[in-house]
Amino acid sequence: MSALSILSSGMLSAVGLSAPASCAAIRCALDNFQETRFIDAGGEWQVAASVPLEEPWRGRTKLVKMAARAIAESLTGVPGIDCAATPLLLGVAELDRPGRSDGLDTSLLRDIECELGVRFHEASTLIPRGRVSAGVALLNARRLIHEGGHRHVLIAGVDSFLNAATLSAFEQRQRLLTSRHSNGFIPGEGAAAVVVGAPVRQDAEQLICMGLGFGVEKASVEADDIPLRADGLVQATQAALKDGNCRMEQMDYRLTDNSGEQYYFKEAALALSRTLRVVKEEFDIWHPADCIGECGAAIGPAMLAVALAASRKGYSLGSNIVYQLGNDAGERAVALLRYQRVGAA
Repeated sequence: MSALSILSSGMLSAVGLSAPASCAAIRCALDNFQETRFIDAGGEWQVAASVPLEEPWRGRTKLVKMAARAIAESLTGVPGIDCAATPLLLGVAELDRPGRSDGLDTSLLRDIECELGVRFHEASTLIPRGRVSAGVALLNARRLIHEGGHRHVLIAGVDSFLNAATLSAFEQRQRLLTSRHSNGFIPGEGAAAVVVGAPVRQDAEQLICMGLGFGVEKASVEADDIPLRADGLVQATQAALKDGNCRMEQMDYRLTDNSGEQYYFKEAALALSRTLRVVKEEFDIWHPADCIGECGAAIGPAMLAVALAASRKGYSLGSNIVYQLGNDAGERAVALLRYQRVGAA
């Protein structure tokens, strides 16, 4: 069995400095969008979703602080976890992201370890794939656990859009929600982490990742000359359904990284129309970014934290979740999550 169990979570977001606080705010549809000291092209203050830490840290230092706290919170949820035997798979911004912090690929992992005062397994690595990083991390975690013999793997993501170079570049590309442009995202930042392991036979229910799929969308968000058919998301969804031996009509709702741009909602609708062959009265779509903003690589683990909280607290719309990720380069990832009991021995 190549399934994974989501064991614990940690999160820092604009609406909470822990996973319980963030998930409660997201459940209530609360946000913390505020004017920043950045000014858009229309001369108005740029609205964003920043994480309110106790010190005014910025840039790379803030990434380290946020990641370390989210990771520490997730570790406390698994008593007795051995950090030295646990690989850390850390999602960060894409290599070509404008305004990307320097030194992420060379020393970010080491700096986080120093902040935490621990050492993770030598198989730890960075995954610079933006929002899709968590999907790639789930695939790598599956291999590390079921082929590499690791008991636990830590999946984390940290990111921030709140710097002048990033905001300027995305505004010029008409991607930001500003005083002059209504079809865009609200920039944000944050960090989230989950600990995963092999499913354990027990009476208590577990959140299981039972299927994974990947695809590539040629008609990416900035490819205006190619009609959007959602081929990449359809490919990823069909692969995940095959991997999990499921049908789309068996799923209860979708959990996506959509952050406000019309393109991604249109893609989700097109993909659903091409993969769902049975009429369902309801097939809701959850998008936590409408509360915490566009937070890049942090959104994937944050969505897993939301799914875990909703399942454990009983406000989920069902036991079967379609988890969808996509980045601006056209990479798509889909996971099938199920909250269930794994038969006791």
